[in-house]
Amino acid sequence: MTDVAQRKQDKIARRQVDKFDARRTELAVATLHTLAELGYARTSLREIAQNSEFSHGVLHYYFADKRDLIVEAVRQYERVCVTKYDEVVAHATSADQLREEFVAMFFDTLEKDATLHRLWYDLRNQSLYEEYFRADVLEIDAHREAMVWRVISRYAELREGAPTASSGTAYVTLDGIFQRALLHHLSGNAETVASLRAELPGVIDLLVA
Repeated sequence: MTDVAQRKQDKIARRQVDKFDARRTELAVATLHTLAELGYARTSLREIAQNSEFSHGVLHYYFADKRDLIVEAVRQYERVCVTKYDEVVAHATSADQLREEFVAMFFDTLEKDATLHRLWYDLRNQSLYEEYFRADVLEIDAHREAMVWRVISRYAELREGAPTASSGTAYVTLDGIFQRALLHHLSGNAETVASLRAELPGVIDLLVA
């Protein structure tokens, strides 16, 4: 085979891989809400197909099983979440503005996308039992930690201060508040959610000297 023919064959192969990956992404995004509603334990590719416009055969062609689909779906959602918070960081011109807009988005996405966040925590909990998920969960968790750190670092810069904790500590602090608020939101405890929202600005201040 000539070099030209080989390059052409490689190009076609890459294009096929790109199309396959793009279709996986499309299917993961399209079935995300169904996954979020059903949760891990009650989900199978067949059940997802029954609750979406896609056939079981199509889903099975692009995903090995429900675990493969759930991980890809959560990855896609996390990319959108990170982008939203990065926009807040990029547009903030004062520490107060950044803190206020971060808190607003923090609780806005908690309320609007509660079932999607629930899916993430479901996946993270499953990783404690199933090794299959652990590498992906750790990678997604690292992206979330980095996103929080960009917020805290920029807040410290605007306050002309410095973070008082590591990126890991800052992340688990805010993630703990988010998970607690999510649980109470899903339970209809609006008063507890409001209390956590009122306390969050002070917690952010504690993370920056």
